[in-house]
Amino acid sequence: MLVSYNKKYVGDVLLVQLATEKIVNTEVEKIGDFAILKEKATGETKAFNLFNASKYIDLDAEGNVEVTPELVQKIEKAMDENGVNISLDVDFSPKFVVGYVEEKEKHPNADKLSICKVNVGDEVLQIVCGAPNVEAGQKVVVAKVGAVMPSGLVIKHSELRGVASQGMLCSARELAIPNAPSAKGILVLDNDTEVGAPFETPSTL
Repeated sequence: MLVSYNKKYVGDVLLVQLATEKIVNTEVEKIGDFAILKEKATGETKAFNLFNASKYIDLDAEGNVEVTPELVQKIEKAMDENGVNISLDVDFSPKFVVGYVEEKEKHPNADKLSICKVNVGDEVLQIVCGAPNVEAGQKVVVAKVGAVMPSGLVIKHSELRGVASQGMLCSARELAIPNAPSAKGILVLDNDTEVGAPFETPSTL
């Protein structure tokens, strides 16, 4: 679930995205302060807007809003008050974690891309990476699917030159780390960093 709020430019509206894929043909249902956006062909709810959001939630964010259990509870309370029934299946697990590059092989269809198998503690992800300095044996920062980068980019399941990728290996600049080097390349962590541990970006501190 991705949540954003910008009162100055959008108004007092909480924007909630439930799916990463775009709606092909939008159908809007208005219930109270909610505008529910559905895929017309399937009736699946893909997103909703909560108008007069400050009446229900105390917000001081501009842009992406951290999804916490407290925020979800307030949204669910607003739903109850408006007679809206939407199931919020929220994954609260960390989206930026320490990974260990177990394997690296050359991408068969792109000279500058590598296919990496990255252990993130509870699973091994296949991630296509274009960084020139990535190597097996490194500990790195992994942005998992569902992560929101400091730039606002949402990490999704993707396919690069015909190969599936389940996340992104991050550079210091992409993580908005102060005084990040300008040279291209992922951020390589110390060997004693714990695999699977959350990595705090400046935007999540």
